Amino acid sequence: MDYHQLRHLADSWGLVYLTVIFVGVVAFLFRPGAKKTYDRAARMPLDED
Repeated sequence: MDYHQLRHLADSWGLVYLTVIFVGVVAFLFRPGAKKTYDRAARMPLDED
């Protein structure tokens, strides 16, 4: 493969791949039931043991 073929592959399928990864991360973060976990993590610096 030469440079132009690799560039075309990265422009087309690379963009699709990164978009799928981004949507997956956003879906994971906003999944049902995650609020309690993130609220607990946000309060950790303020908790005194």
